[in-house]
Amino acid sequence: MTTYDRQQAIIKLLSERSSLKVSELTQLFEVSEGTIRNDLSTLEEQNVLKRVRGGAIPKNGPSVYPLSNNRAQINLQEKKRIAQWAAELISDGDVILLDASSTVLHMAPFLQERRQLTILTNQLETAQILARDPSKTVILVGGILKPDGTSVIGGISQDVLKTLHIGTAFVSCVGFSLESGLMEADLDEAAYKEQVVSSAKNVVALLDSSKFDRLGLKPFAKLSQIDHIVSDDGISSDVIRELQQANVSLTICGEHTVQSLNPKSKAKKHYKIGFANLSEKVPFAVDVRRGLERAVKAYSHVDLIIADNDLSSAKAVQIADEFIEQGLDLVIEYQIDETIGNLLMNRFGDRRIPVIAVDIPMVGATFFGVDNYQSGYMAGRALGLWIKNHWQGQLDSLIILEEKRAGPLPAARIQGQLHGLQEVIGEISSEKRLTLDSGNTTEKSYEQTVNALKKLSKTAKLAFISFNDDAALGASRALQEYAPEQEAAIIGQGADRRIRDEIRGGNVRIIGSSSFNPERYGERIIDLALKILSGKSVPPAVYMETVFIDNHNLEAFEQDALFSLAGD
Repeated sequence: MTTYDRQQAIIKLLSERSSLKVSELTQLFEVSEGTIRNDLSTLEEQNVLKRVRGGAIPKNGPSVYPLSNNRAQINLQEKKRIAQWAAELISDGDVILLDASSTVLHMAPFLQERRQLTILTNQLETAQILARDPSKTVILVGGILKPDGTSVIGGISQDVLKTLHIGTAFVSCVGFSLESGLMEADLDEAAYKEQVVSSAKNVVALLDSSKFDRLGLKPFAKLSQIDHIVSDDGISSDVIRELQQANVSLTICGEHTVQSLNPKSKAKKHYKIGFANLSEKVPFAVDVRRGLERAVKAYSHVDLIIADNDLSSAKAVQIADEFIEQGLDLVIEYQIDETIGNLLMNRFGDRRIPVIAVDIPMVGATFFGVDNYQSGYMAGRALGLWIKNHWQGQLDSLIILEEKRAGPLPAARIQGQLHGLQEVIGEISSEKRLTLDSGNTTEKSYEQTVNALKKLSKTAKLAFISFNDDAALGASRALQEYAPEQEAAIIGQGADRRIRDEIRGGNVRIIGSSSFNPERYGERIIDLALKILSGKSVPPAVYMETVFIDNHNLEAFEQDALFSLAGD
């Protein structure tokens, strides 16, 4: 079966079923899990389906928001932003409760990538949406079906909850005030939610700004019973200040920035730190952002304001100006274009705002990232040893997937890979080298590799060195689709969760990747930021430890990482 035929068969299967598992498709088509993941990635880019961990679901399945639920359409964009960031509070394996509010209903699409969740809900639509994913356990709390047919309520559901232990409950309301807390208009609804709050270890309230200072008939949760509020930027500054003084964590979801505000600490000076992320479309950068959010929770005197540079120089400048207007104490800058570093530093320097530059150096900023040359060197040596053992030390072409915008320091990753490789197998002539622009994305790397494969012999032995894992994965997918019989060996840089999945799934073309530990960036960066803000001396560059990950040490590496994160 050709790649095209197999993908068409997957489309047909998905039209007949609510979800598909990678493991099922692997057995059905008798191909590797890596091949199936590449197929699903291709179909997702074609807007045919939606990837979830372990499989896929239909892209255009039943609507999340039926016409009967008009409440879900009120303040729609604000509710979606609130729901997206509330979903970020959930980790794989959590036990959560989702109430039947329209705002919480919007969380369902953002939970598709979470695995092994146990979800309790009295909302029928939420249960139907999330139950499509076989990796999730969905428990529909019993009770009397409401007249509108959307949820169940009553004493039965309350009795069920009394016997259960819930990690985090996500709830909304018809109104909220600092004095009365969360309120409902329906007495049965309020009684049910009182029990929800009593049964949950943590309570997260999703409140668009229209709910503030509105009254309901019956309160069901006092302010002291709420651990975290997620709202939009329509909330007033006075309310923000009062909530922080009331020991409530607060997330404010604006159109361009998200503010994570901790309760005010009277004992310490309060700091506002901005993080301009590389791109929310890059998994490595998402892991960095999540690590920062985890780290900030340990400091009651630190607020984190998050924005997305979206791999755009113009956007990075715009966000810098917005950060300056907000009077931040320090900025963590993660952007791709080395050439605008001076412009950004000039803006921040004029306001005497210290900067930490992540991965891409900026003159005048404290650098945080990896030792790029060493990271590349260890990967290059690993590739050289593989070529020596499998190809008798010979290759026909070396394809270099670079990213020139990042500047000379990250380019040392490529230099290190080249030196490490040649140290093992000898000099590689310029005639055998082909340099491509990876674009810092899987898609650009894929396109560039496809074009290169059309010009290369199908019997050639091809080795790939990469700027990052996105480049490596793009090359891997291009080989799978356009040259499945081609002999090739690829190394990455970063060892993020996607390339680890490929190694674990038996993708024999990916030899391995040097780990940058993006999940661990957060704690190290926040520690560095607080030292800078307190006036302590810090080195001009702080490096993450790096190790080369392959199929021999992957399991041990991930076990160590899970143990370390569990201790945060």
